[in-house]
Amino acid sequence: MMRSFKLIRVAVVGLSLAWTAPSYAQNFEGLDLSGQSKKKRTTPKKKKPTRKSRADKAKPVPVQEEDADDDAAAASSSEAPTSVSPAETAPAVAPSTPAPTPASPPANTGSMGMGLDLTQEAPKPAAPTMSFDAVDVSGKTADRQRLDVAVSLFKNDEYEKASMAAHELLEDPKLAGLHTEARYVLAKSLYRMGMYHSSLGEFSKILSLGPSTKFFKTSLEWLFFISRKTKNETVILDEIARHANQEFPEKYRNEFRYLLARYHFVRGRALDQVGQPEEADKSFSEVKRLALTIPRTDPFFPRAKYLEGLSSFRNGSRQKDAAAKRANGEMLAAIEAMKEVVRLTRPVPGKTVDQAKMDKSLRELAFMQLARTHYGMQQNRFALFYLGKVERGNTQWLEALFESSWANYRVGQYEQALGSLITLSSPFFREEYFPEALILKAVIYYENCRYRESNIILQDFERTYLPVHDQLEALVKKNMEASEYYSVLSDVQKKNKDGLEKNETDIILERILRLALTDQDLRKTNDSILELEAEMDAFANRADTFKYSELSKSLLEGLKVQRTALISKAGIMAKGKLETELVALKQLLANGLRIKFETTTKEKEFLEEQLKAGGRTAIVKKYKYSVAVQDDQLYWPYEGEYWRDELGTYQYTMTKGCIERDTANRNVQSAEAM
Repeated sequence: MMRSFKLIRVAVVGLSLAWTAPSYAQNFEGLDLSGQSKKKRTTPKKKKPTRKSRADKAKPVPVQEEDADDDAAAASSSEAPTSVSPAETAPAVAPSTPAPTPASPPANTGSMGMGLDLTQEAPKPAAPTMSFDAVDVSGKTADRQRLDVAVSLFKNDEYEKASMAAHELLEDPKLAGLHTEARYVLAKSLYRMGMYHSSLGEFSKILSLGPSTKFFKTSLEWLFFISRKTKNETVILDEIARHANQEFPEKYRNEFRYLLARYHFVRGRALDQVGQPEEADKSFSEVKRLALTIPRTDPFFPRAKYLEGLSSFRNGSRQKDAAAKRANGEMLAAIEAMKEVVRLTRPVPGKTVDQAKMDKSLRELAFMQLARTHYGMQQNRFALFYLGKVERGNTQWLEALFESSWANYRVGQYEQALGSLITLSSPFFREEYFPEALILKAVIYYENCRYRESNIILQDFERTYLPVHDQLEALVKKNMEASEYYSVLSDVQKKNKDGLEKNETDIILERILRLALTDQDLRKTNDSILELEAEMDAFANRADTFKYSELSKSLLEGLKVQRTALISKAGIMAKGKLETELVALKQLLANGLRIKFETTTKEKEFLEEQLKAGGRTAIVKKYKYSVAVQDDQLYWPYEGEYWRDELGTYQYTMTKGCIERDTANRNVQSAEAM
């Protein structure tokens, strides 16, 4: 019995040790009561979620177009409302604090999620993780997660899906708090899809909410990207002008000033056309003021300087009769501005291809304006010098040839003038509109006593342009809505595009179209309309899920609204241009009649003198001339054929003319007054 009692006692002690062993293990695993090094601690440490600072949230800035994807990431982090986890607000329990006994657990263990419930058989290792997950879930509701899906699709270059996901959020009125962020993602997705006009419409809606709206500043910056992608930067000028009082980031400030100056320049020209010169003066003054705010070293300075020079030229031309001294001052200011543009656009190494191309085009325009300014001041040889700077084949080359013909005529260089006119009359440029070229040619032949040739040229002019005049007059007298004037021109473009057969009226209207599009602002607006229509047609090439979505319907409606506004604007410009050209064509026809009358009178006088002299009187004689040319040139007689590589090199030789060659300048003064 004694032995059995001892065995029982040993068993009881063993059971007691076994019962208490788990408690020591829990204490060691949970709160490190043994005082050992922290390296043996097995409780997972909770890592604080990293959050962007408030400054970062305010900067989803597309520094470059290619960095626009970074905006989506910034938007995702900045759009989520911040929630602070208990671990960030409550003080942590000191590791050295003695563990409470199972009978008295900490009062806040269950609510804070920081400790371990020692009353259970095993610890809860997921407690710290649950605390972290709670932060994530409280910060990103189901609605927020839907927006994050759209952002994620954008980042993965799935722009169609991203735009549709963002549009679904916009269609839910219960999610009004997320609409700004969703529209921002939608606008950027459309930009990435190449739908620039649709993207502009969405950014405009964000901007209409005011400067206190989220993404207002970055939406302003995206306007610059759109202006660089569209054929016509003026489509965003109105939008920029609405926010002229906003402070732009330093990087875009000078570009903004240039675009605003461009807006005021276009506005000033429009006001001049509708007979409001006083209001136009204010716009042109604003152009000059804005040009002065751009540093000379900035890439946009030459373009702003060019607008300043045009404004000065306009002011000088308008004040010519009223105040000669002030007008001369404006003209000199225009010349200096254009010379500055020429200096700043010299070809130098280190420029990008796009910048070099833009500089070349601007330099050419500056040369043209310098020539016109000198021509207006009766300095014809200076005008010829600058016109000669325009390179063969460039955009302004034909215009330079035509204007050099008039300058050569003024100084009595008839052969040079006729040489340029041969190029303009070639079949290669049949689509161009230079009605004055025939008048000038007739005048030159008249000045050289070659009356019969002059009459033939005038007959050709009447046969070509009298129907154009009649059709123009009929259009203007209809007094249609502005959009209808553009529709007439648009129909001609569509027939040309589709290759449809045109009747005689269509051919005349085609000439009127070319006439109207000589106005650069109208041409650019027309380009915008065609670009917008191409964007509308591009919906047919999208995936079916996008093509037949509610988003597509909404975007197409928005594009139709933009198209209507552009057509109205183009119609107003087209009507004004057609009215202006009708007046000019009337004047040309009148001048043609005057020349025809003078030619007939001179020819009659000559015949009467010849009869009196028994047929021995002559007013025309053959001139002595030479076919010698420079060593690097080859003389080749012109027999009516045209070769593309010869255009612009024709040299006309007057083989006969007035007996007294000096008399060729007798009527120059009267011809210049026409």
